Amino acid sequence: MGQARVIVVGNEKGGAGKSTLAIHLMTALLHEAAQVAVIDLDLRQQSLARFMQSRRAWCASSGAVLPMPVEIGLGEAVPHPANMDDRARLAGLERAVAEASALDGFVIIDTPGGDTALSRAAHGLADLIVTPMNDSFVDFDLLGQVDPLTLALIRPSLYAETVWEARKAKASSGGGSIDWIVMPSRLAPVRARNRQRLEERVQALAKRVGFRIGAGLRERVIYRELYPFGLTVADLSPSVRPVPISLSHIAARQELRMLTADLGLAGTEPARAVS
Repeated sequence: MGQARVIVVGNEKGGAGKSTLAIHLMTALLHEAAQVAVIDLDLRQQSLARFMQSRRAWCASSGAVLPMPVEIGLGEAVPHPANMDDRARLAGLERAVAEASALDGFVIIDTPGGDTALSRAAHGLADLIVTPMNDSFVDFDLLGQVDPLTLALIRPSLYAETVWEARKAKASSGGGSIDWIVMPSRLAPVRARNRQRLEERVQALAKRVGFRIGAGLRERVIYRELYPFGLTVADLSPSVRPVPISLSHIAARQELRMLTADLGLAGTEPARAVS
């Protein structure tokens, strides 16, 4: 293993914003001059892989030069990884992470929704697990169970147990510890009563199972509207602006910088100006 830090973006619930977070984290680190490798384990949907296809196509068409990560797959084109058995997939993941870890930077692994052998193996290889969670008790249910009458936290739930097992396995093998941070996503601008109740349960669970709580990302159109171009707010500049720039874009850019700082991943080079 090299010096690269392995970041797993994980949550067993679909639609929590894993790929969105992985994509934005990737581009933010690239613009801080970090070396980044990406591994997309959502073998059917392949949101991150399709984002990279669009990014290359947009750059070729517009003449723009943007930083690119090292993309590493699980194996040869035939058979497609989605058609491999678990044994072949796990062997492919081990090879991919070994190759990516030779970098002096970061390895970002985007995992699928659901509990799979491949996803569990990726969690066990992590140095940092980042879990996006929508502002909803539906999403929280995979992290912790609450009493239906009092909403008091009862116990950790399925995904928290998955992370616990990954931490235990890595520590027992001498691989070190796994840091875990939960990032609220798609936060509404108005602080509602439900959100306050949810935050209290998240804080209680954090103390119980040992994760940090990040500031998260607000619900902003810009986080979605640049996806078809293969771009994020980190890419915007005077020469890269496929959509009109507004104050909302600038706010989103600052929010993304705060996210990398919150994760302890902020680089040394300043980001480019948007204006």
